[in-house]
Amino acid sequence: MSAEPIASHVPDRDFTQGEDDERAYSDELTDAERTLLNRYTDGIAVFLAGPANVAIQLAQRPVGRGVVESTVHSGSVYRHPFKRFRTTIGYLDVAMRGDDQLRADYRHAVNVSHRPVRSGPNSPVKYNAFNRDLQLWVATCIFYGYRDSMTRMHGPLSAEEEELLLHACRRLGTTLQVPADMWHANRAEFEAYWADGLAQIEVDDETRDYLVGIIDLKIMPAPLQWLFGPVMRFFNVGYLPPEVREALRLTWTDRQERKFNAILRVLGIASRPLPGIVRRIPMNWMTLNIRARRALGKPLV
Repeated sequence: MSAEPIASHVPDRDFTQGEDDERAYSDELTDAERTLLNRYTDGIAVFLAGPANVAIQLAQRPVGRGVVESTVHSGSVYRHPFKRFRTTIGYLDVAMRGDDQLRADYRHAVNVSHRPVRSGPNSPVKYNAFNRDLQLWVATCIFYGYRDSMTRMHGPLSAEEEELLLHACRRLGTTLQVPADMWHANRAEFEAYWADGLAQIEVDDETRDYLVGIIDLKIMPAPLQWLFGPVMRFFNVGYLPPEVREALRLTWTDRQERKFNAILRVLGIASRPLPGIVRRIPMNWMTLNIRARRALGKPLV
C-alpha cells in the first residue's frame, strides 16, 4: 500500500453490522508471532505509554476532532476515565490474543459506540469513525507504541522480529474495520506510511488542551493527579515522537531522553524473569473482565 494522505477519503456511508461484522478473520497468529509477543509484552507499558499513544492517534486532525466533538459521553475519558481504561486496554489484549468469536463480539460493541461519531455541519474537518483510513492510522499508532515500548525496554529487534511483530499487529486493524490487505505488507511500507502520517500532524488549540490534559492526568481525581501527574507527564512526553511533541508545544531535553531510556531499560531487566501471566497485567485482567461481562450479558464497551 502506498503512503497516501491519512484522511484522503472519508466515506459518506456507514458500515453496518450485517455488512462488516460478519467478515471472517483470516489472521491467526503463527507460533513464531506468539513466541515473540510472549517474550516482549509488558503490561506496565500501557500505564506508562497509554496517554501518549492516544495523543499520537488524535494528532491527526480528523481523529482528534472526532473524539473532542463526540457526543458519546459514556465513552469520554474525562467523564469516565476508569471505564475508558478498561475498554481500551481490553481492546489491546482482545485484538492481539483473543479468539475469533471474542474479537467479533468486541468489534460489534465498538461499532455500536462508533456509529454516532461523524462530523456535523459545523465541524471544521470531515470525519467518520468508520473511515478505514482513519482506523488504519489508529491501529498503526498502537503498533508504533507496541514496538517502541518493546525496544526501549528490551533492546532492538532483529529484522526478522520486526517483520513478525508488524505482521502480528495487523490484528489491531482487523479487530476494527481494517481488512487484512490494508495492513502494511512489510517494514519499509510501514516506515513510509509512518513518515507520511507524521508529516500530516495538525492539532488545533481545543484538541491540544484536551490531549495535554490527558498527559498531565487531569482526567483523574485530584489525589491521583497530585501523586502521579508529574511522573505520568515525564513518561508520556518521552514516548511522543518529536513531531507530536512540537504540535502539542511540549519540551523535551537530551538529558530527559537519557534518563527516560535508562529507566525503561531497568524496567525491562526487572520484567524479563517474571512469568508471562504476571507481565501481561493489566491487559489479561481486562480480557477476563470482558469475558465475564459477555457471560453476564453486560455491555462490553
